[in-house]
Amino acid sequence: MNWKRTFAIIWTGQFFSALSSSIVGMAVVFWLSIETKSAAVLAYGMVAALLPHLVLGLFTGVYIDRWNRKLVMIIADMFIAACTAVLCVMFYFGKVEVWQIYLLTAMRSVGSAFHSPAMQASVPLLAPENELMRVSGFNQIIYSISNIAGPAIAAFLITVLDMTYILFLDIIGAIIACTLLLFVKIPNPEKTSQTPDFIKELKTGLQAIFKPKGMKWLFISDLTAMFFILPIAALFPLMTLEHFMGNTYQMSIIEIIWSVGMLLGGAIVSSNKLTKFNKVALIAMMCILNGISFSFSGLLGAGGFWWFAVFTALSGVAAAIWGSAFTVIMQKNIDIDKQGRAFSTYDSLSLLPSIPGLLATGFIAEAIGITTSFIVAGIAVFAVGIAILCVSSVMELGKNK
Repeated sequence: MNWKRTFAIIWTGQFFSALSSSIVGMAVVFWLSIETKSAAVLAYGMVAALLPHLVLGLFTGVYIDRWNRKLVMIIADMFIAACTAVLCVMFYFGKVEVWQIYLLTAMRSVGSAFHSPAMQASVPLLAPENELMRVSGFNQIIYSISNIAGPAIAAFLITVLDMTYILFLDIIGAIIACTLLLFVKIPNPEKTSQTPDFIKELKTGLQAIFKPKGMKWLFISDLTAMFFILPIAALFPLMTLEHFMGNTYQMSIIEIIWSVGMLLGGAIVSSNKLTKFNKVALIAMMCILNGISFSFSGLLGAGGFWWFAVFTALSGVAAAIWGSAFTVIMQKNIDIDKQGRAFSTYDSLSLLPSIPGLLATGFIAEAIGITTSFIVAGIAVFAVGIAILCVSSVMELGKNK
């Protein structure tokens, strides 16, 4: 099967899955924001979504590099759908509590810990190396379109439907995605050993990441940026509600605007216009742009909602280009048979620094204020971008060879 046709089938299924997940995810965020109006509740919800992925990601790659990657993605998607089904039942009987949402969000994260690295590690097996940046851009477009439509649909549905029926959409999306995966063949790399040694395999994943010269410093820079970015991401709904005196409609606008930025960034990447650019320089520039967007957002007055939307869009553009460039650097510099371990290890470790920040989000937001939190985080992320540009071995890593 032609690789473009294979991706067309995969992307069709992933679009329905991503769209339904976006609708459900935003509906839950809106529900929590309206019901609790608490920064801590939103931050803990994000911790629940990230922590299982962080812990399990250290080990899932060991199996992903040994198992059938298509089967891993199908089983992971269906497990996530099953968790959503349980939440559906709870909302139907009106028995849902915030801690139950945390628990089922954490269980969905278990599925993601298998699905995401399996998908990322499959791309180099399906597409030519010179098309990886373009494929990454198309992936960004798929998820951006889903994230544009998701909040708008969620904001509408939450006013006219019970949460039970909104959650059911996620199950339908997973069924479509899994069914379409049955029609494609995803090759698997040659297996080296059937009995995993987790400590050894973890070391292998870390060595695969750090083996290319300069990769260690790029990885540390990425971790540092995420420490500041993810806690701020949890505050976006409250920034709209509390600082700009907004409502559910305006919360959805910000999510849509951010996704429009992601879509634009994905379109730029997929157009091949950035192919000749140094990938590390792109990461650094997008880091700087993200920092500027955060800081300027924090400086806005209560009447600056639409400027907040503009800075949010710029942040979305930066995130799409940043993520695509980093993924391509890993896909080009890490051996095919180690990419499952490398991506799962990276996914876990990249989330690790954000957990303390998220746990402290509620306290920080109350102690220094939401807007000051945006300013401080923006300055820190800006500084990370400048630091990347100053390390020659890291810049060398991003050059086209």
